[in-house]
Amino acid sequence: MDDSKLLWTVHSRKSICHTPVFDVLAQEETAADGLSGTYVAIDAPDWVVVVPVHGGSFFMVKQWRHGMEALSVEFPAGVCEPGEDPAVTAARELREETGCLAGKLTLLCTCNPNPALFKNRLSVFLAEDLTPTGRQELDADEYINAFEVPMEDLMQNFGTGQYQHAYTGMALGMYLRHRLTNGEPVC
Repeated sequence: MDDSKLLWTVHSRKSICHTPVFDVLAQEETAADGLSGTYVAIDAPDWVVVVPVHGGSFFMVKQWRHGMEALSVEFPAGVCEPGEDPAVTAARELREETGCLAGKLTLLCTCNPNPALFKNRLSVFLAEDLTPTGRQELDADEYINAFEVPMEDLMQNFGTGQYQHAYTGMALGMYLRHRLTNGEPVC
């Protein structure tokens, strides 16, 4: 199989929209067969998602999501500061959003959230040996409830109701792969 015919060359990038959370870029590109065009990409900081395990439950957060105009129950997550190690971001976001400290953080995977559009990376961490402090450290515009959800509830209900965040589903899959790979029971 010859993949060289699938490659494109990027000749230039220009920001066509700057927002507080990402830039939209217009990229002039040429395919291997000579087809040229302008394509759109989103340049955003790297993100993390944390799967916090506490006994037979996950610590999760509920918050308003402007895109779907509804409440969403999901794993804690956040944006990496420039140059910040994703593990540092994961520990910080877990503490800020849930009030939990992780005794152990394990990187489950790093992937692209949507390679058709996004340039950034998404790292998924497993947080274990949690110490709940009972104190959230939310940003001024964050309104988040943190609570425990039994593992079985999330697995049975993901994709319904308030359990619709795709990154939570992907992170749940990485958690299950981790458990199965290590010969551990899923729940």
